[in-house]
Amino acid sequence: MNGVFVTGTDTEVGKTVISVGLIEKFKQQGLTVAGMKPIASGCEQTANGLRNEDALAIQQHVNVEIAYEQMNPYAFEPAIAPHIAAQQTATNIDINVLKNNYEQIQSQADVVVVEGAGGWLVPLNKTQSMADLALVLNLPVVLVVGIRLGCINHALLSVAAIQQSGVPLMGWVANHVEAVAQSDEIINTLKQGINAPCLGVVPHLTQGQQATEFLHLE
Repeated sequence: MNGVFVTGTDTEVGKTVISVGLIEKFKQQGLTVAGMKPIASGCEQTANGLRNEDALAIQQHVNVEIAYEQMNPYAFEPAIAPHIAAQQTATNIDINVLKNNYEQIQSQADVVVVEGAGGWLVPLNKTQSMADLALVLNLPVVLVVGIRLGCINHALLSVAAIQQSGVPLMGWVANHVEAVAQSDEIINTLKQGINAPCLGVVPHLTQGQQATEFLHLE
């Protein structure tokens, strides 16, 4: 396995927290690990250009030094869907650019953790979505399920779409993004309904805590 593609059931489900956890897990196995946030919206203007909080978090934890612009080729300031942000700035998100950047990064590392934006079918442009990016990169997928009201439907629909896309679903992670009653029952229902291993059940983390200790790789 050269890498993994981290997607989510929605936005704000903790993809970055889980991506960082996977990075640390791979590092514990003695691997050189790089990261990539191909597309990011909600970036802040800095002296060095637009920077995204999630991409910076990934960059902070990897043990392979990659230029920010290579790991996050498309950075947009508005905190909106990437394809809409791209339209507003007259930018065309080119999947081949993303593939080339990934291949250059992958050549420098044992494994690359790639974090998508939003959910599985978030558009990149008029004809392609995050699903197409995972397919082009030929990466197994880790689905982050934000445990909250409505997540069972979101998770099962996402799993069906991932499997229909033809990419392997490596597994899924239950991430407690908020306090919810009957979370154990929700997770058990997901375990019964998802034909892929649960790679971890992550509690609501306190500041400074990492997801690493709650993850296990099959």
